[in-house]
Amino acid sequence: MEHKHTYDAQGKQTCCTQQEKIYTNAGAKELLKGGHNKNDEHKHDAHSDDDGHNHGSTDKTTFQMFLPAIISFILLMVAITFDNWLPQTWFTGWVRIIWYAVAYLPVGLPVVKEAFESIGKGEIFSEFLLMSIATIGAFAIGEYPEGVAVMLFYAVGEVFQTLAVTRAKANIKTLLDQRPDEVTILENNQPKTVKAETVAIGNIIQLKPGEKLGLDGELLSDSASFNTAALTGESKPDTKAKGETVLAGMINLNTVAQVKVNTAYTDSKLSKILELVQNATAQKAPTELFIRKFAKIYTPIVVLLAVLITVVPYFFVDNYVFSQWLYRALVFLVISCPCALVISIPLGYFGGIGAASKNGILFKGSNFLDVIASIQNVVMDKTGTMTEGVFKVQEVILKPEFNKDEILKMVNALESQSTHPVATAIHQFVGEIDSSIKLDNTEEIAGHGLKAIVNGKELLVGNFKLMDKFNISYDLDPTSIVYTLIAIAYDGKFAGYITIADSIKEDAQIAIDKLKALGVKTTMLSGDKSTVVKFVADKLGITNAFGDLLPEDKVNKVKEIKTENETVAFVGDGVNDAPVVALSDVGIAMGGLGSDATIETADVVIQDDKPSKIPMAINIGKQTKKIVWQNITLAFAVKAIVLVLGAGGLATMWEAVFADVGVALLAILNAVRIQRMKF
Repeated sequence: MEHKHTYDAQGKQTCCTQQEKIYTNAGAKELLKGGHNKNDEHKHDAHSDDDGHNHGSTDKTTFQMFLPAIISFILLMVAITFDNWLPQTWFTGWVRIIWYAVAYLPVGLPVVKEAFESIGKGEIFSEFLLMSIATIGAFAIGEYPEGVAVMLFYAVGEVFQTLAVTRAKANIKTLLDQRPDEVTILENNQPKTVKAETVAIGNIIQLKPGEKLGLDGELLSDSASFNTAALTGESKPDTKAKGETVLAGMINLNTVAQVKVNTAYTDSKLSKILELVQNATAQKAPTELFIRKFAKIYTPIVVLLAVLITVVPYFFVDNYVFSQWLYRALVFLVISCPCALVISIPLGYFGGIGAASKNGILFKGSNFLDVIASIQNVVMDKTGTMTEGVFKVQEVILKPEFNKDEILKMVNALESQSTHPVATAIHQFVGEIDSSIKLDNTEEIAGHGLKAIVNGKELLVGNFKLMDKFNISYDLDPTSIVYTLIAIAYDGKFAGYITIADSIKEDAQIAIDKLKALGVKTTMLSGDKSTVVKFVADKLGITNAFGDLLPEDKVNKVKEIKTENETVAFVGDGVNDAPVVALSDVGIAMGGLGSDATIETADVVIQDDKPSKIPMAINIGKQTKKIVWQNITLAFAVKAIVLVLGAGGLATMWEAVFADVGVALLAILNAVRIQRMKF
């Protein structure tokens, strides 16, 4: 039976009976391969605690996961006690063998089964096969305690790996739980609880304080405050006015609110974000791909070496004892198991993606974590990226021979054909559009402005490049005015201009300062006039700034930067600047909540529109890469040392266990560390 989720004002879940299942060992591995575990298809049957450990009757609890290892450990310790400290006359021969075999089965049987299944899938040289050969071989030469111990520690390591993956998924699980299963809609002014996915566009949702919105819509109430933490990573209240867009995942804080649904459940911004984050692990970083290819070559080689260690000494050693050299070969196999690399490296990248999503930054793949870590130059747009993108009209300067009211009405009507922030500013300044004004042959000229025929005469509204394009003469120097200028021409004559100003975002300075601290160059490219761009760049301390650029000019500028062998990230709206985003090494979109196309276009999406998240994204990439290489170095160094000792007969199964399971656990603990870092 499914239940509705409720939340307090801080966004903490107060009741939930639907959570993702904990990942089994096989599920964890499947996740790290970037695939979907069959048990992970939104089967939510049991309670979970904050760490993602399930406590329901239908799923394995943490205790149940450790139970086979606990049974094996108890039987092993009793056997070792009988062998060494409390010798028993009956604990010999077949009784002793059977006892150790029973101790082996709880932890060994699943691994042997996995080995056969892997062989059936064509993956012959898997870690399961290595562990099976090594431990069964230990039994064959009478080293029963070591055979059980190796498999026991391996099984414990597998459980810890599973728990580590589950913990790394905690942020995404939280996101997955942001969509309530049920919502309250109004039918004939009567509240009715229905499944969220059945709600149709046009339905009205009634949202009580503390409840979470299930679908995107338009606010019908006069105003309402929302906690947007699920979408932006920050719980700062966001007050919306009537008519504004509110999104699935937002929590209503104060009063009862009504929302008119305008987007289907599966098409909501949150649904798209969730899909993006869930699919992020499918895009592998080069290091991940290398380790996977390396493991496929490395494992058969160590199996061959183990065979050679057993056989070759027969021809060169006088007192050759088969069991001794087989033991060395088995130790060699255990040491060579590539668990630490195969598990901890993808987990490190997954941890980076999780840490980023927790902070409102969405990476489309771990490959972009790698690239962004080495960014040398951040190229940014101005409007909507470093500035608010909310323009306000400052002055209207028109020639005396033109009627100000008539010109402004025509300009307002023409600008209504555009979605540019400048058009919004003019509309807010002038007011309602005069329906009596008829526009003919309306045309948008990219990078210049708009053109139309009004009352049989040509109306031009745009920048001064538009005036030059149509040979309209004007008697002022546009570069002498700092503000953004909107030039107007009517009937082939220059009519005047409107000055518009935008404000710099409050954390833009923090972003530039942090980028400089990271040693990253900054460049601003904008279609806005050069004086405005230079003014903003100088105020923020941006290294290079270029204005009056058409889309193709931006592309050429980025190409110039890339010829200097610099790794480039472009930050913009991800839609208008699509060519530059495609050309850059990493495309970063600001304001991902406002545009579906933004989410589709960019490699990285900053959800809350804050420039300070740009250096944060770079820092997360750097820390992730650092942790991954720490794990690679640790695994190779320890394994290389113990492999040499093992081949020389100086390392036992116990050292082999540390080299395999111990190093894997250390690497995993290091990988999940990124989840707790402050950026």
